[in-house]
This record gives sequence, structure tokens and C-alpha cells, in this order.
Amino acid sequence: MMPVIAFGEALVDMLSSRLGDAEAGTHETFTPYAGGAPANVAVACARLGVPSRFLGMLGDDYFGDFLAGELAAHGVDTRGVVRTRAARTALAFVSRDAAGERTFDFYRPPAADLLYRLEHLPAGVFAEPAIVHVCTNSLTEPEIADTTLALADMAAKAGSLVSVDANLRHNLWATGSADISLVTQLLDRAQLIKLSRDELDYLRADHPADAWINERLAAGVKLAVITDGPGSVEAFGAELHLAVAPPQVQAVDTTAGGDAFIGGLLAMLAEAPDEHWWQDGARLTNYLEVACRCGAHAVTRPGAYAALPTRQDLKALRG
Repeated sequence: MMPVIAFGEALVDMLSSRLGDAEAGTHETFTPYAGGAPANVAVACARLGVPSRFLGMLGDDYFGDFLAGELAAHGVDTRGVVRTRAARTALAFVSRDAAGERTFDFYRPPAADLLYRLEHLPAGVFAEPAIVHVCTNSLTEPEIADTTLALADMAAKAGSLVSVDANLRHNLWATGSADISLVTQLLDRAQLIKLSRDELDYLRADHPADAWINERLAAGVKLAVITDGPGSVEAFGAELHLAVAPPQVQAVDTTAGGDAFIGGLLAMLAEAPDEHWWQDGARLTNYLEVACRCGAHAVTRPGAYAALPTRQDLKALRG
């Protein structure tokens, strides 16, 4: 079994008690939940029994203590977590509509995760093959973007499978929208990429969707996975096109849905590593079905880490 190494931000999701268009006078509280897309993926894999490690920087503050404790409690190797007094741990205030869809108000930058540099990498971290997962929220400032691109190159050179989730959060970028060129540079360093349908539409601009996906495959991506909320998941490779319908559930909080999905997919790949994993349509279909069940389970519960399924949870969902 290969380990999964996730790099990037861990932050605290302050989840609102309100759902939908509550009256202005309605009392509102915010509950802290451990989150951050790459950290969510590390936890997702650990909860599924796959050895996982998180690389990132936390503030030397109360919320940093909270996140470090939560990661460790869920079985994630935190020896790659660095603490700093130079910036605080990031916060995200999360509002939800009646269907559980969320909007984020980030307190980042400044934030500790943006200060991680290559010199903070543990010695020999890529000495053995692994699955290395990153997201584009580590591209929003020049220094952390350079670190992220270099880390992806190092991992690939060492023989790791590089996975990238677009996970676009436009309000984290100084211009108010993600840098398409920079995001594409990171995607093209990966073997596995995951995007939502909305993210695909944004990144492809005026390119037809199939042409844009083929450009990524020509750049070296082996599998491009496109999610669409409760709609069918599609996966594209050089010689395959797969479609899988996720289970239909009542969503409460979609915060961790996409991270649970990609975490489930990476866990399946880690469990049975195969040099030509992207060519086996039947196996990939099974992996995508598991990933869909992971995402479906996560959206039925509030928060991120606590909503991510175990193997037992998946059995119960399958019924």
C-alpha cells in the first residue's frame, strides 16, 4: 500500500448555525470545525485505513493547536507540520443555503500556511513512492506558488503519483479570480486531476471542454475527473471515458464533499498500486463508485474531518 501525502492549507471552518435565508434578527452562532482541502484529503485517506501524511504550516496559536490535534486524532502523520509565530492559522467563515451549498469568507492572507517553503520539507519525504496531493489554494501568492510547483516537480521526479484538485476559491486571489495560467501549470504537472463542472468551464474559457481536456492529457495527465455535484461523475483518459452516478442523498453541508470524493479515489489507488492504473476502465469505475459513496456520505453531515467516512460507513451507505 502506498502512502498518501497531502500538502497545503489546514484551516478552521467556522460553520454558521443558519441555513438558507434566515431572518436578519435570527440568532447566529459559528462552530469551529477542522478543515482545509488538502488536510481533509489526508484525513479522508487515514479514516479509510490508508497511511497518510500532511505537510503544511500552522500558526503557533489556539487554532493551530486545534488543527494539529484533530489531524493526529484521525490518524494522520503530522511530522511534516511546521508551526510559526509569523502568522496566524487561517479561518474560513462558512454560510450554507437550504440545500447545504456553502459560501466562504476567508481570513487569509495573511496566514501561516502561505509561509511554507521547500526547506521545511522533512528529510527524505519523497524517498519512497507515494501519492502526493495538492490543491490550487497554494498558488494564491508568488512564494507559496513557487513552493507548490517545485514540490509537485520533486514528487514526480521521485516517482510519486501527483494528484491535483482544482478546488478554486476565487476570493482567495488578490484579483478576485483564479489565475488560469498558473492553475493550468499545476494541473499539467499531475497524473490525476479533479475539477468540478463549474471549474472546468472557468478554466477552459472559450475552449470546447473536450479540447481543453485533451490538452491536459497531451501535457501528461493520465486521468481527468469531472464532478458535477449530485450529477454524474465523468473521467477521461487517452483511451477511455467513464461515467458514474453518485448515490442520491439529502445534503446538509457540502464543505467536505469534493475532498471526501478525491480522498476515496486516492485511497483506492493507494491500496492497490498499479503502474498502468489509468488504463483499466473496470477497476477505475469501481474506484469512482467508492469515491462517489465517500462524497455522498460526507455531505450528509456538518463539518469536514468528522464527516469523512470510514470503511464501515461506506458499507452502511451501500446497504
